[in-house]
Amino acid sequence: MDLKATVEARLRDNGVKPTPQRMEIGMLLLASPTHMSADQILGDLRERGSRISKATVYNTLNLFSRHGIAREVAVDPSRLVYDSTTEPHHHFYNIDTGELTDIGQSEIEVRHLPELPPGTEAQEVEVIVRLRNKR
Repeated sequence: MDLKATVEARLRDNGVKPTPQRMEIGMLLLASPTHMSADQILGDLRERGSRISKATVYNTLNLFSRHGIAREVAVDPSRLVYDSTTEPHHHFYNIDTGELTDIGQSEIEVRHLPELPPGTEAQEVEVIVRLRNKR
C-alpha cells in the first residue's frame, strides 16, 4: 500500500476524516518513525510549497494526538514534539541538540509507583532521560 493510502486508512481507522490538510500533515509525520515539533512540520510543508496555516498544523496535531495517531511528548515546559510511534516507549532527549530518540519499553523497568490518589489509576508511565553532549 502506498503512503497516501496508508495515511488515509490510519486516519479513518482512528475516527479522523482525511481532509486534504490532514493528509498533507499525516503524510509528512507518518511516513516513518519520527519526532517533529509543529514548527518543524510547518517549515517542511512550506518548503514543499504548501500554503497551510500555522493554526491548521497545530489543530491537526492536537487532533492526531487526541485520536491516538501521534503522541505529544513534552520535552521541556516550552516545547512539544509529536511522535509518530504511538506504542508505549521512552525517550532520550538531548538538550543541546533538541534530538529525541526512542528507548524501547522493555529497556526500562519501573518497579514501583507511589500510592496513587484515591479514585485514580495509572494510565501510562513515560520516562524521558535528558542528556547533554560531553564538554
